[in-house]
Amino acid sequence: MRRVVVGPFNRVEGDLEVHLDVEDGVVVSAEVAAPLYRGFEQILVGRPLEDALVIAPRICGICSVSQSIAAARAIAAFSGLEPTENGARATALAHAAENVADHLTHFHLFFMPDFARSDYAGEPWHRVVSERFAAVKGTTARSFLPARARLLEIMGIVAGKWPHSLAFRAGGTTRSLDLGDTMRLRAILADVRAFAEGALYGRRLEEIAEIADLAGLDRLKGDASDFAAFLRLADALRLAEVGRGPGLVMSFGAYPGTGRGGEPLFRPGVLDVASRTRTSLDVDKIGEDPSRSWLAGAAGPPGRASSEPDIEREGAYSWAKAPRYDGRAVEVGALARQLVDGSPLAAALTAASGGANVAARVIARLVEAARTLVAMERWIDAFERGAPFCVEGAIPTDGSGVGLTEAARGSLGHWATVRGGRIVRWQIVAPTTWNFSPRDGAGVPGPLEGALEGLAVGEAAARSPMVQHVVRSFDPCMVCTAQ
Repeated sequence: MRRVVVGPFNRVEGDLEVHLDVEDGVVVSAEVAAPLYRGFEQILVGRPLEDALVIAPRICGICSVSQSIAAARAIAAFSGLEPTENGARATALAHAAENVADHLTHFHLFFMPDFARSDYAGEPWHRVVSERFAAVKGTTARSFLPARARLLEIMGIVAGKWPHSLAFRAGGTTRSLDLGDTMRLRAILADVRAFAEGALYGRRLEEIAEIADLAGLDRLKGDASDFAAFLRLADALRLAEVGRGPGLVMSFGAYPGTGRGGEPLFRPGVLDVASRTRTSLDVDKIGEDPSRSWLAGAAGPPGRASSEPDIEREGAYSWAKAPRYDGRAVEVGALARQLVDGSPLAAALTAASGGANVAARVIARLVEAARTLVAMERWIDAFERGAPFCVEGAIPTDGSGVGLTEAARGSLGHWATVRGGRIVRWQIVAPTTWNFSPRDGAGVPGPLEGALEGLAVGEAAARSPMVQHVVRSFDPCMVCTAQ
């Protein structure tokens, strides 16, 4: 047996190392390390409560809206404030724009370039994929980046700027949208729709959003679209057979108040993938175990935890803690959202292969992007002209609350405790912390660690492109991982 180190990774926000134990060309165990300590949870302690709305978005330049929303909801949880209907829609619109931009960026610029590597030069699809997706040289950037820029313009209209906006509050958003704003928003989404229905999907968004089974995906495989190209190479490389998930998936629910009857667009919950047993989300079952992290303390709920460094901790190999749900490792992300929400396509993708996998994660992100873009058009049309976008109210000087949301990569939670108007504890569990967690005190691997076990890498070992595919299917954002 030999140990190899994969890293540092390119096209990743932050630092990531993966240590693999390889025997006879197969990964027998993996350790995923987050080697960067940020300290945001310590920075927040002692500050006035609403400083969190300024500092939390700066945790990440990719998912700053998600961080803002989680912080605002933590404050709302003990202040009793609820956003107005217009405020909820405006928040959802900006949040969805960030998440869709993230999904499309992941596909075009982070995930697909790995298939342009020389390792695949002998594959019949390599030349076409390389011309389209090769880093820097491929044609995808010229068509995709203008569409991404248009999505980010939505943040400018709704929230003033991106990233690190200050517009998101417990009671809604600080800027009202008038008729001119909504007309601009419609024009932006029309441009994004034109891009998506052209090179990316080659079909109408509604058709992609409504795919319900594997036969529906099969009908796309003869198309000239980027989505079809991925489906074909996923079959050729059998990507549905690698990167198996831990068997439990979770979602905090996305875009509340925007679905039918005021429900969220994607409902919250927990699903056991093998048994298809879905249960309601119970926040009290969420815990963190620092046994293998360079952080002090014992396993317990985030609301009673701290993040004091302990660089001498025996057995530690990451700055990330190990989040667990009812003691189990759990996968989060677009595939988890679709499974929890009851998507028949997500269920078919995981049933066919026996669980979550590389192909299913990427397909779920692309289908979710289409479904979300269609919903965003509805939300713009639902704004009530003249109605308020924010409600103000007194915020208690003492209390605690939890703010939950879904970033593009999955479930994000902020646990806040305030005394005398100042923060005494602020704990954050980010999506990459869930997926890239180290082992817990019982030795149970995190989702990525488990997904890498059993992977055939041959003599290439750390240089195997399949390692990259498995890691990138979870889309690491390491700056959010260790706070």
